[in-house]
Amino acid sequence: MSLFPKLTLGLVNGWLLLALFCLVFAVTVFTLPKPTIKRLFERSGWSRRQRIGLFIGKLFALTNLVLIIMTPLKVGHAVFWTGTAVTLVGLILFVRALIDYRNAEPGKPAMQGLYTISRNPQMVALGFIIVGCGLAVGSWTALGLVTVAHIFYYYFMIRPEETACLKLYGNVYRDYMARVPRYLLV
Repeated sequence: MSLFPKLTLGLVNGWLLLALFCLVFAVTVFTLPKPTIKRLFERSGWSRRQRIGLFIGKLFALTNLVLIIMTPLKVGHAVFWTGTAVTLVGLILFVRALIDYRNAEPGKPAMQGLYTISRNPQMVALGFIIVGCGLAVGSWTALGLVTVAHIFYYYFMIRPEETACLKLYGNVYRDYMARVPRYLLV
């Protein structure tokens, strides 16, 4: 692991794991019904402050993606195998979370499958994927950037989504919040 890895374009860089994620994400999303896709990306009630905060979080995430894309994978090292395993677990969780989201009854929040252990399993899975990629390229900077990006996402995306769900679903969602942690243990 290094704080500032050497950046270079290469065929065996972190982009391979990110390309796998993009492929899995695209295939999974394209199998979802249009109303589910619309609900998945709904941001119409967001304030200007929330949109700006989310934009800043996305800048950190984009910087992290560029870092991962430009950093060679540490093939043959323990961090590569650990990172690849964490990324694959994240991919499996991400697909499962999207399927669980798709299977939610219309007009009701997703509360089955992975949503019984986390109110935000897609974000948890995405965290696994990006942390795994950061490990696979052996970059402390990538791990730090994903942490900062997730803090912005928490404050400017997750909290507003929960407020919107409380308005939309009322006590059903309030009870769900009392039973199920936001992420895994917190």
